[in-house]
Amino acid sequence: MTFDQIVYLIQFIHPDKRYAWLPGKLSNEALSAWFGIDPEAYASIRAEFDAHVQTAAQALLNDTHFAMALDRLPIMDDEIVVGLGDSLTDDWQSWFEILHSVCAQRGKSVRFINAGISADSTTDIFNRFIDIVRLQPAWIICACGANDTWFWTDSPTKLAVSIEETKNNLVAMRQYAATHTKANWIWFTPPPMIPEKVKAHWYQGAFQMMSRNENLTAIADIILAEPEPVVDLQKIFGMPANVDLLMEDGLHPNLYGHMAIVRALVTKLSAVWQDDPY
Repeated sequence: MTFDQIVYLIQFIHPDKRYAWLPGKLSNEALSAWFGIDPEAYASIRAEFDAHVQTAAQALLNDTHFAMALDRLPIMDDEIVVGLGDSLTDDWQSWFEILHSVCAQRGKSVRFINAGISADSTTDIFNRFIDIVRLQPAWIICACGANDTWFWTDSPTKLAVSIEETKNNLVAMRQYAATHTKANWIWFTPPPMIPEKVKAHWYQGAFQMMSRNENLTAIADIILAEPEPVVDLQKIFGMPANVDLLMEDGLHPNLYGHMAIVRALVTKLSAVWQDDPY
């Protein structure tokens, strides 16, 4: 395995989160051993991800209109903001990490909890959702559903999770949060992908699984029908997807893609809560 491939795995696969239920906490030494590199190399890779996030956040804040929109968000100090989802959120350079950074750089003392776990379907997230509710977050940003649409390449009619069950999972989590917390709920639609790039990628293609943009759009339609604020990532990334906003795997947003997500999220919410708070 090449060094670049190891970096890719570290970016998205986080054993300390996947196995958070185990006693104790995985050290950097244990995590580096997981990926077959020394602790210094692992720490250097993590530091580079953090630096990219800080740079992206600063670039956004250099835009006066973005900074003013961020200041209008009614996220109060000491509130808990949860990013719920899969690798779109779990990514060490994700929109959620950048959002955390822009808020910190703007002097907001907010507790951000990245509850994204790579490869999770809505069923996986549903099974761990009670732990999110126990946190009593003030904000839940739900970016779920993309992994439901995967299918084996020789069985294209059987999705990992059916569209109907995806809807049931999303509705159930929203209703449970509404009855057990006072959290403001925000939706993301799943972003589009580039199937030929996914199929050819050394990691994604190895699983012999595929998705279709029309299935992602079906989930987006479910989410767009909800009454809460929705950030439509399919509109941001385009259909077909803008290659300049995606990584070489054709699946995950690159740093520019995540910056575009943060810009859209902050712009939308600053307008929503200014005009029609709830």
